[in-house]
Amino acid sequence: MFMMDDTNEERKGATRRTALRGLGLAVGGSALATGLGTSSAAAASRRGPATYVLVHGTHSAGAFWMPIARELVLRGHRVVMVDQPRHGAEAFVAESYQRQDLTAMAVEPSPLKGLGLDDYEARVTGIVRQAARNGPVVLVGHSLGGVSVSRVGDAVPHLLHHICYMAAFCPSRVLPTADACTAAPENANAVSPVELTVGDPDRLGVLRLNFRTGVSSELALLKEMICADHPDADFRRLLAGMQTDEPVAAYAGRAVGRAGKWGRIPRTYLRFGRDRTIATALQDRMIAEADASTPGNRFRVHDFPGASHVGPLHPTPVADVLDTLAGQRG
Repeated sequence: MFMMDDTNEERKGATRRTALRGLGLAVGGSALATGLGTSSAAAASRRGPATYVLVHGTHSAGAFWMPIARELVLRGHRVVMVDQPRHGAEAFVAESYQRQDLTAMAVEPSPLKGLGLDDYEARVTGIVRQAARNGPVVLVGHSLGGVSVSRVGDAVPHLLHHICYMAAFCPSRVLPTADACTAAPENANAVSPVELTVGDPDRLGVLRLNFRTGVSSELALLKEMICADHPDADFRRLLAGMQTDEPVAAYAGRAVGRAGKWGRIPRTYLRFGRDRTIATALQDRMIAEADASTPGNRFRVHDFPGASHVGPLHPTPVADVLDTLAGQRG
């Protein structure tokens, strides 16, 4: 059964360069699920198969997760692929983007202006509350989706069986935002799409990128960021699902998990060894800082040494790991 999520609005702004550094790319658009209702921690511990709540990264949507979601459903799990507000089924497509009029695109207003992490957390928390009625919930975030995982972990730790960061931001007291994480020296060799920016992010309130570019150098840069190890045909398919706009406030919002809430939840990190958006060295630092904050509850780390930012070309290795999380507790 396919289901869509609801909407929300309002938040802040950030600078051009930090927003560019805060880029955590992914892809997509809707939600695959079965059996949603109101929440209850007691019900979550005693009923049915796990529900995996999958959160996409920036300039993306829920359909990014479709190959992995299909694998998990075939193994007997429920899956919800979240569309964050104004993403996926609610996506804004600029009229000027459709025409490839870059001059008009630089100034066309965006309804994503003002959205921030409070809106993103509210969307995911609402879905977790519904899903928890039917059994244990495993919350997974890719890239920028990691900040939502941390926020939701603080909001409803009692409803989460396990949390997982897939090459995702996991902010700490030292690096409290996605912007701060990507500005860290460990991310110095990451790729940033500065030349693809359209318009002024501070004025638009969004980081706007042109994924329909036909310029070979720009396409090469995007492929290096997203999936350098994938065939060109797969790269084009991923690009087709990308969204132009992401609110700059999402990169600047604080998302530090508290030891007494987020820090109690069993957690896993999927470490991608050829990531050029969130460098592997930065992934290692975020893991280490999280473990230092809760030494009694450390990350379980699964290494994918050949994986670029969107992960392995075939979904099975990632699904194999996620499949085990439904049974892991403490």
